[in-house]
Amino acid sequence: MSSLFSDWMAGQSAEPSNDPAPSAAPVKRAKAPRASSEKVVLDTQLAAAIDIARSAIAEVAGSSVVGDHLGTLAEGTRLVTHYFACTDPTYRGWRWVAVLARAPRAKKVTVCETALLPGPDSLVAPEWVPWDQRLEPDDLTPRDTLPKVEDDPNLQQGFEQVEETSDGNLDEIPNFEFGLGRRRVLSPEGISAAATRWAESETGAESDFAAKASAHCSSCGYLMPLAGSLRQKFGVCANGWSPADGKVVALDFGCGAHSETDVRRQSTDPAEAVVDDYSAGELEFQEG
Repeated sequence: MSSLFSDWMAGQSAEPSNDPAPSAAPVKRAKAPRASSEKVVLDTQLAAAIDIARSAIAEVAGSSVVGDHLGTLAEGTRLVTHYFACTDPTYRGWRWVAVLARAPRAKKVTVCETALLPGPDSLVAPEWVPWDQRLEPDDLTPRDTLPKVEDDPNLQQGFEQVEETSDGNLDEIPNFEFGLGRRRVLSPEGISAAATRWAESETGAESDFAAKASAHCSSCGYLMPLAGSLRQKFGVCANGWSPADGKVVALDFGCGAHSETDVRRQSTDPAEAVVDDYSAGELEFQEG
């Protein structure tokens, strides 16, 4: 099929005519914008070929799903599209189309193509969203590998070890980024995006644990600081008793496993025996 489906959105503003064969009625072309002074005349012979258009659609889809003729639309010189209602309940609001054409001074009508296209009120699929915009962190499995993003705004060029050249190219100064040798490192946008995610996570300053904690991670001995500017707001928890163990935590986060907090401890010594001397003495007096 040609460009019928891709031109559907552009042609929604041009409704088909209910008159099967209007005489010299100017109709705006639906497939491509035209100059305001340019007009397309509906070919009367093609507009009258309703049965040919219906037969072409029925040959592909069957006559049982082809409904009433909805009208015609002049696509160009001696090029007309016929619209038919689709009676299949699965495609409510959709329309069958058949594009007819004829050669100059020819009486024979040629069927160019047929298709089923959505109407103005049809239920259609939502707009396509690229994978990198709909992918969630939990969607990645151990066997998945994401494609490399060359122009990732979250990364920028880093320093890596390169070989010295005899010509002394100043662009190839051998540098090694603290032993890591990474080709790219986080950009300011990437650092900001990470900080936003961590601040809004379950280990952020607004979480339930943080709201009920008696002390924050900033004063906890189990906090491992991060490098760079992120150390001003975040660290890594190294407390095996904490629910945040091994996770990035905000300095304002906190939990009951803080290294310096304590609870009022109850004595573990056994209770002393209670002896009622008065009752025992009264009993001896009565017996004596």
